Amino acid sequence: MTPPRALRGVDGLGLIDRLAGARDRVEASRDRERAAHDRSDAARERAAAGVDVLTGALARGRGLLDLRREIARARRSDGRLVLAFVDVDGLKPINDLQGHAVGDALLRDVAVAMRTALRSYDLVVRYGGDEFLCALAGTDVEGAGRRFDEVAKRLMERTEGASVSVGLAALENADTLEELIGRADAALYAGRGSARAQADAHARPRFSR
Repeated sequence: MTPPRALRGVDGLGLIDRLAGARDRVEASRDRERAAHDRSDAARERAAAGVDVLTGALARGRGLLDLRREIARARRSDGRLVLAFVDVDGLKPINDLQGHAVGDALLRDVAVAMRTALRSYDLVVRYGGDEFLCALAGTDVEGAGRRFDEVAKRLMERTEGASVSVGLAALENADTLEELIGRADAALYAGRGSARAQADAHARPRFSR
């Protein structure tokens, strides 16, 4: 059977090549779509598992449940637990002036600094946009403060000039989680007030407790 005129000779070969190229482009597009879908599924799985996709810290819902369990565990043992309320310094200006990609990188660096400087079993929870909660069991405020001095060092190694403000509160007998968070938050703002006063004397600390 004689092939149609359009497929004869060079013209036919050219059409076949064009069809093959179109098929390859369609397959490449499908591969990209499948890869994007796989990444999206992985992100949803991490979120469903209670992990903040951006920082790798525990997400707020899962984290608050784990914090309550940690408080109950501390009360069954020696009762010692310190909650840290951590606020990333200057995130909004960074987002506004340098872009959210830079701000996201800073959040990731803060989370990495905490995970590497704190103990493997200390909880790190992303509480809000630029806020984290950390639970350090079996220690006191002074011991927790030394841990966060190490966090400061690790963070500066990753991002020059980066810092966080930290409020620390030790668990008391009648504390609910909400009360403990409130006292740690109040300690953070009290520390910032003290830091501002010291800044006026040219001696502002990188961390406030």
